[in-house]
Amino acid sequence: MRIAIAGAGNVGRSIAQELIGNGHEVMLIERHPRQLCPERVPEARWVLADACELSSLEEADLAGCDVVVAATGDDKANLVVSLLAKTEFAVPRVVARVNRAENEWLFTEQWGVDVAVSKPRLMAALVEEAVTVGDLVRLMTFRQGEANLVEITLPKDAPYEGQPVRSVPMPRDAALVAILRGKRVVVPTPDDPLEAGDELIFVCTSEVEDQVRAVVLGDRGLPPLG
Repeated sequence: MRIAIAGAGNVGRSIAQELIGNGHEVMLIERHPRQLCPERVPEARWVLADACELSSLEEADLAGCDVVVAATGDDKANLVVSLLAKTEFAVPRVVARVNRAENEWLFTEQWGVDVAVSKPRLMAALVEEAVTVGDLVRLMTFRQGEANLVEITLPKDAPYEGQPVRSVPMPRDAALVAILRGKRVVVPTPDDPLEAGDELIFVCTSEVEDQVRAVVLGDRGLPPLG
């Protein structure tokens, strides 16, 4: 894919290196000359320009990009970049970095954002994921909250421990997409058995999260009475 990243600070450069390593073509757009460091990511195309200016984005041929990542440290700039990318250049996928948790509510499709990545929320989710067994942890939100990536670490004596994936009656609008087992990533098949300690990764809508929790955890997943 052809990917444009607005903001060539530590975050933007790190994203660029990962994407280039995965075989994608990356353009870094940076307005501060002191942040322009082509030697840090030599495989990327570097552009000295203000990504909040329409003329700059036109010169950079943003319309030819498959994905735009708004990765600056300024939430206002990230919103403007997202809106321009979606409304003026019809970029299919826009990912925006949220720097301040109180601004997260702004990063919606109205501002052209397809996926908002909130550093505070992601860090909190990773902390929960690391210490929580026997409960559902929301890791990431997609499509303005319509779908979520959630994780449940299977406790011992869970209803379907030791049983194959096909025996788990998943609700509609929920899918088990991966099992993390020790250092392995298992792409689940119907015959794979579930083991205590498995980290089960689901994609589901917000409306069925409680159902997923109840199915996987049984009585443990039910909300407290009263």
